[in-house]
Amino acid sequence: MSPYFAPVVVFAYKRHEELMACIGSLEKCKGASQTPLYIFSDGARGEKDQAGVAKVREFIQTVKGFESVSYFFSPQNNGLGKSIIQGVNQVLESYPSVIVLEDDLVPSRNFLQFMNQGLGIYETNKKIFSITGYNYPFRIKNNEPYDTYFLPRPCSTGWGTWKDRWTAIDWEVKDFAEFKKNREAVRDFNKAGSDIFNMLDRQQRGVIDSWAVRWAYNQWKTGSLTAYATVSKIKNIGFSGDSSNTNIYNKYASKLDPGDKNNFQFPEHVGLDPFYHRQLLGFFSLKTRIKNRILTYLCRLGLIKNKS
Repeated sequence: MSPYFAPVVVFAYKRHEELMACIGSLEKCKGASQTPLYIFSDGARGEKDQAGVAKVREFIQTVKGFESVSYFFSPQNNGLGKSIIQGVNQVLESYPSVIVLEDDLVPSRNFLQFMNQGLGIYETNKKIFSITGYNYPFRIKNNEPYDTYFLPRPCSTGWGTWKDRWTAIDWEVKDFAEFKKNREAVRDFNKAGSDIFNMLDRQQRGVIDSWAVRWAYNQWKTGSLTAYATVSKIKNIGFSGDSSNTNIYNKYASKLDPGDKNNFQFPEHVGLDPFYHRQLLGFFSLKTRIKNRILTYLCRLGLIKNKS
């Protein structure tokens, strides 16, 4: 039986150069020619973005090198969150799993192999809510035998999931008012990072619009985990050029996998490893967040260079 290649969904807006880099690297991945590609292009937020959106769409119509290429051009601006929820829903109507990228993410050559192997191995294991090809700039154990480990926080940087997990998500978070009153539950949720509850609270009050924090909450409710790559197979290039992150210190910069490895070791036992969990809590601690705000300020002043 030939291996199954999950469809890849790419979400684009107005960043032509970043999208070209994303698609160009994706096309070089082993398995790209056997992978269905779906590209969703959001509509312009205003007149100033129309030229950028038009240029992106012109490029999208030239994309080749995949099993198939399907694209959808929204006539209005939906925003990233609505675009992702609707787009992933649409693709999962036809497939059991999906791999998702945003236009500022560049994958390594073995990204598709890693993701598809992981999606296949954990397909029936409901302890896993999603898989990501990214890894934070964490220390990895000496002689780590596996190519993945598990954390209670999902990652929106080059990820994949299954239809049964995704379609069960309550995007309205209908039980939030009750959850908010439960201090023990809030403390448990914050094991995914001390910032996570406050993000969800702001989301529900309409202060921010985050699909990812609602995703994280639904993962917590199921008591499941996300599988992370021990060596990052994703590089975020959205901290330069025409990006909303240009003047934000890139704390997420992580060494990219050279892409030579083709077969990966995934642990059968799924559980939270204290070694990696401690690093997650430190990475999203109040102290670290304050430090990163200071570094962002220094970046904006031009006193330090951003990480790439």
